[in-house]
Amino acid sequence: VQLQASGGGLVQPGGSLRLSCAVSGSTFSTNGMAWYRQAPGKQRELVAAISGGSTNYADSVKGRFTISRDNAKNTVYLQMNSLKPEDTAVHYCNANIRRSMADWSRDYWGQGTLVTVSS
Repeated sequence: VQLQASGGGLVQPGGSLRLSCAVSGSTFSTNGMAWYRQAPGKQRELVAAISGGSTNYADSVKGRFTISRDNAKNTVYLQMNSLKPEDTAVHYCNANIRRSMADWSRDYWGQGTLVTVSS
């Protein structure tokens, strides 16, 4: 099982980006999915999570970011609007996946995609 994140880049303050993270490989079920980020010199923090029909967001991104998923494609997205310089960070996707009926579910991580917000 692999998670492939994409969509990062350089954007001006106030701009938008859409991150995608696709799960590949054989899976039995994918439970919660989430996006985390880690800025230089800081700890990794939860940005947004989606599980079933529920979502939750860090206070710092509420009203600006939207997490969604396409179950048929086993892909999670993060639409980021009104970006600020403080959103600059490596963004990581996370998914809780059960590979088969015989396995316990566990967390998998994508490789990270850099978002830079700067004029």
